[in-house]
Amino acid sequence: MSSDVVVLDVVIPAFNEALRLPDTLVLLRAALADLGVPCRVTVVDNASTDGTGDVVLGAPSGPVPVRLLWCGEPGKGFAVRTGVLASDARFVGFCDADLATAPDALGQVLSLLTEGADAVVGSRAHPESVVQERHSLLRRWGAVAFRGAVRQVVHGVSETQCGFKFFRNDVARRAFAPLRCGGFAFDVEVLGRAQRAGARLVEVPVHWVDVPGSRFSPVRHGWQSFVDVAKIQWRLRGVDVAPPMPMPVVTLPVSPDVTGGAAAVGLRP
Repeated sequence: MSSDVVVLDVVIPAFNEALRLPDTLVLLRAALADLGVPCRVTVVDNASTDGTGDVVLGAPSGPVPVRLLWCGEPGKGFAVRTGVLASDARFVGFCDADLATAPDALGQVLSLLTEGADAVVGSRAHPESVVQERHSLLRRWGAVAFRGAVRQVVHGVSETQCGFKFFRNDVARRAFAPLRCGGFAFDVEVLGRAQRAGARLVEVPVHWVDVPGSRFSPVRHGWQSFVDVAKIQWRLRGVDVAPPMPMPVVTLPVSPDVTGGAAAVGLRP
């Protein structure tokens, strides 16, 4: 597929995800193929040691190509940034390697971006979302407190931590290029920067399942996430909110009949 016709690029940050990725790529590529426009999956290997990159390169051919990038800087946020800044698609975003958020929401995401939304944010707190969670009471309490802290940075968004966010390419670049937080709170900085650039954020309901094996630990990462939000708030304190961005006019091409497997770009020597 020619890179200049890609409409939607989905970035997957991956650290030691060799076991999850085969099924994830099958399901995600099928959902993207159903959209009827040229799409791509970009997997960013975040210094994995389990052969994640080899799994991606071994992905079978299909109508939705897969690209492999390398990010040596530890942190989910930096892996997503690598994929976003390398994308020339009209719209770019990310989802998690465990596909906890069902990809059937991608149709609504594409419609909203085409209609003029600058960013579309999946929200488990949306009243129409279907959430199947097995989180501990400690983690649920922590999530409530975290949302309270986040409201000082991101306004009018009920939840920032669902790993399912998509942007117009120019909006994504303005939000991700100056990213300083690579940890689990990176979403807060990205959305905060997008809002201050005048982006319109639209929330969508999701079907989300608490997939076992999450790398987030309330004990190991919870406190650090609060610290990171405080740093983000301080970092953005002098950045004024810009007027809303002008509404874009978007015409989507029809997806060509192109078959592509995985290609490696920017891998370490």
